Amino acid sequence: MKVSQIDRVPGMSSRQRDRHARGLRGPLAMPNPLTGRPVRPRRPAAKADFFVAAVQSSVATIARHCPEAVAQIRFGVEDVPYLATDWTDQVPLAAALEATGGEWSQVVVYRRPLEHRAATRTGLQILIRRTIVEQLSALTGLSVNDIDPEGLDDSDDDDL
Repeated sequence: MKVSQIDRVPGMSSRQRDRHARGLRGPLAMPNPLTGRPVRPRRPAAKADFFVAAVQSSVATIARHCPEAVAQIRFGVEDVPYLATDWTDQVPLAAALEATGGEWSQVVVYRRPLEHRAATRTGLQILIRRTIVEQLSALTGLSVNDIDPEGLDDSDDDDL
């Protein structure tokens, strides 16, 4: 097959052009003048890392507003719920487990169901916070407004 003049850009080597829509093949930035090494662009955080950071941020915010809500409660993240207990028509987003014996209470947040329901990363952060607040309310008996006085109103539903 012969390469036509339209496909070939003068002055650009074949290593740098986007062949078969696989992405750029050359460096995106000039080398650092001090070290001579190529500059690597920052990548966004991986989905799992972003999710864990969002859970930690939500728990820290709740702890600032209502420390008694997070006292003696462990938080965990699982990819998917592995116990099929009391599922109705929907997969659970989180689970709240009561304290047993010398163990603390636990709130387990499920990453994949929450990511599936959120359209954006901002929406995911909002959904994570709402889910944790609801689970803490069920565990502690405190109202949602006591746990999260800033509260996310219905205008935040646009991000979900």
